[in-house]
Amino acid sequence: MGALRPWARFPLLVVAHLLALGIGAAVLQALEGPPALRLQAKLRTELATFQAEYGACLPPGALEELLGTALAAQVRGVSSRGDGSEAGNWDLPSALLFTASILTTTGYGCMAPLSAGGKAFCVVYAALGLPASLALLAALRRCLLPLLSRPGAWVAAYWRPAPARAALLGAAGLGLLVAGAFVLLPALVLWGVQGDRSLLEAIYFCFSSLSTIGLGDLLPGHGRGLHPVLYHLGRLALLGESSCQGGRGART
Repeated sequence: MGALRPWARFPLLVVAHLLALGIGAAVLQALEGPPALRLQAKLRTELATFQAEYGACLPPGALEELLGTALAAQVRGVSSRGDGSEAGNWDLPSALLFTASILTTTGYGCMAPLSAGGKAFCVVYAALGLPASLALLAALRRCLLPLLSRPGAWVAAYWRPAPARAALLGAAGLGLLVAGAFVLLPALVLWGVQGDRSLLEAIYFCFSSLSTIGLGDLLPGHGRGLHPVLYHLGRLALLGESSCQGGRGART
């Protein structure tokens, strides 16, 4: 595409992007459609069984109204469980996870402010905190740039590879570092500390957090002694490291 004119390159990129969106949607539909239908059928069966057993004791529409209220509260991050198995939804660890998700732009969506004051505070907090986070990333970039430049300089001085091969080796090394130190290692910690999730789910959570996608379907559990902010601090370090790589590539 390097030989194409800019006016011809842009439509091709748009078509390729739309094609990638369509292929991804088709694959997800094929993978997730059947499990969703099975879960929906199971839910309908359990609701029908409940109505058959206890429907005579409930007014018409009472169960649907209760479920709607509980689901609406769950969407806003308010748990309907009353067994005391979890701490409050806005206790200190949960609030720290929420603020970390704002400053890292992850936005899990598991919690949302309920009051007008909380929403106004979030606007001011994000407006002031995001530039501060960028300043932190710039400082990390300056600190990590000499450290990250040493392995590449040592390889270039010892083996003297071609520039293309050196760039490929650098990308492979950075990819292994990210996969090992910022995905696999935190996933192993989560898997060991929280026994209610598989290793694949832990890797999935770490990757979605690291890429700032933050789907919010998996979160660090409450009351398990695992501080979620520690993982976000590691993510900040990785973002600073990526900035270092970008700055070094721009100068070369």
